[in-house]
Amino acid sequence: MERSFEATIARVLIGRHPLLKTLKEKQDSPDGAYLLTEPVDAVEVTLEGFAGDRHAGMTRRADARVPFYPRGTEIRNSRQVSLVAEEELAELADALGVPLIDPAWLGANLVTRSLPQLSRLPPGTRLFFPAQATLVVADENHPCVFPGKALAHHYPARNGIGGCFVKAAEGRRGLVAWVERAGTIAAGDTVTVALPPPVEYAMPAVGTTG
Repeated sequence: MERSFEATIARVLIGRHPLLKTLKEKQDSPDGAYLLTEPVDAVEVTLEGFAGDRHAGMTRRADARVPFYPRGTEIRNSRQVSLVAEEELAELADALGVPLIDPAWLGANLVTRSLPQLSRLPPGTRLFFPAQATLVVADENHPCVFPGKALAHHYPARNGIGGCFVKAAEGRRGLVAWVERAGTIAAGDTVTVALPPPVEYAMPAVGTTG
């Protein structure tokens, strides 16, 4: 069975706002402005991430997403790049009753087109770009409350939209990925999406003896 297909990169964006390092700093941002990314025609991709983006780096600090370690522990940065899909953002906007959701408000780096179930791509999926860059999907980007603040700022007449974001965005928030091969990514690029081999694994029975 064919396990690769093609999609298009509709937009490339960079987050230039300094990375907020504490939960309190994020909580104190009333409109989620620190999330904002800005469009560029193309970006240099290094093994640390997108050049000039706040999430670039080989390591990051552990947060609530990785409860296995004390908060602040230095760990491998598998969240170098954030991806969203045009189709899923349109579904999300419809679910929230607003005309559009700009991916820049969510801090996205790449916006895909013709990939309507982007958020369902499994970890290990590879994205191959024409100018050598390769990304590897780490995980679904599970929604949190802070992008809801940004939406509430842009739609002040839509009462409660910030609080509705997390539930509405589940399965539509996109993915995070890390860079496997350096190169360049440009708006309009055709990206080849290669799914990993399917895995079947039976959990060993608890309490069995040899």
